[in-house]
Amino acid sequence: MSNRTRTNELKFFLSDDEQYILNRKYEQSGMRSKSAFIRRLILYGYVYDVDYSHLRECNTILARISNNINQITKRANATGHLYGDDIKELKELMNKIWDTQKSMLSKQPSIKQ
Repeated sequence: MSNRTRTNELKFFLSDDEQYILNRKYEQSGMRSKSAFIRRLILYGYVYDVDYSHLRECNTILARISNNINQITKRANATGHLYGDDIKELKELMNKIWDTQKSMLSKQPSIKQ
């Protein structure tokens, strides 16, 4: 044991499902030892914890915008005219869509190496 370069032992517990997943991934990796596989995951793997709450907010805003656009379209079809105020409102709604999408993209997690 004194010849080991790695002297720190790590012990943790897995559920049956987690153990099954670990075993499948280890087998697919083709690596010679499970210790080397786990060490590689720790050193070079990524853990993703993604918060999707901003996407729900974005979907709510987009649904409201879609509703407004549908109302403008119905009014234009009913009257046969598209009024300046309607065009202005459509432009504002489109800007809101772009701002919402920019905001959504800025909240995406970045992967740092």
